[in-house]
Amino acid sequence: MAAFLLGAVLLIVQPQIVPSTPAVNSKAETSQSVQRELLKKTSQKNDFKENIHSNGSCRQLPQTIIIGVRKGGTRALLEMLSLHPDIAAAETEVHFFDWEDHYRNGLQWYINQMPFSYPYQITVEKTPAYFTSPKVPERVYNMNQSMRLLLILRDPSERVLSDYTQVFYNHMQKHKPYPSIEQFLIKDGELNVDYKAINRSLYYIHMQNWLKYFPLDRIHIVDGDKLIKDPFPEIEKVERFLKLSPQINASNFYFNKTKGFYCLRDSGRERCLHESKGRAHPQVDTRLLEKLHAYFHEPNKKFFELVGRTFDWH
Repeated sequence: MAAFLLGAVLLIVQPQIVPSTPAVNSKAETSQSVQRELLKKTSQKNDFKENIHSNGSCRQLPQTIIIGVRKGGTRALLEMLSLHPDIAAAETEVHFFDWEDHYRNGLQWYINQMPFSYPYQITVEKTPAYFTSPKVPERVYNMNQSMRLLLILRDPSERVLSDYTQVFYNHMQKHKPYPSIEQFLIKDGELNVDYKAINRSLYYIHMQNWLKYFPLDRIHIVDGDKLIKDPFPEIEKVERFLKLSPQINASNFYFNKTKGFYCLRDSGRERCLHESKGRAHPQVDTRLLEKLHAYFHEPNKKFFELVGRTFDWH
């Protein structure tokens, strides 16, 4: 009887666990709630011995994620940011938060995908699909509410054309036929707004989802069009956002006339992005382009109002 009374008292005085997630109108399943709690608890420890190197470096959770956007210039941004000695970047796109098979592996698996870094370095990973994946913002928030996020955007119409171009060349390399861009952009004589590439360029819709969890001062938007034309000023802004000492200089960039875009120079070593970058876009009828520009006019306006900033887009 005494044991029963003691158990009852303990149940009464036990403090309730209040989740730290922001108020959002969604009902998560029990398994998802458990996963979120495990993610939070594990991320606080981050002391896996197998990820510690004898030289003092270790694998750790990223403090910064390049969340997108696809064909916005994420690879260029990561390569340029890697010029800084205080940056340790994951080499491949991890797809931890957007691919269920990866997410179920847990944080230990995620950490295993990170590079070894020193305590003074910032670990960065980039997966462009994060920006447009509905589940990702909450999952990132549950791992680290203080995460600094980098989002690089281009003119939405140009991004659509780049999106198509990448898929087109992927098919060509496999000797597979692929429809013309007009077949994707036009449906029953009108602009096909169901085309996935168009949806990915509706930035304000996806940005609204991220702002449910992260304040705007935690998300730095890189102008992808300016990064192509004059990369140094944009990288300076990223350094300031990440509170890095100014280490990257204008001399780290040089224009390659053959390729038609800027390449990198680091400690006397020159390197350019992969040949798959900077491919020519398909020729599109002027009237179709005008339809595309007109369609994005209102969504772009909404995005500008959302972030309190304008971009030089059509």
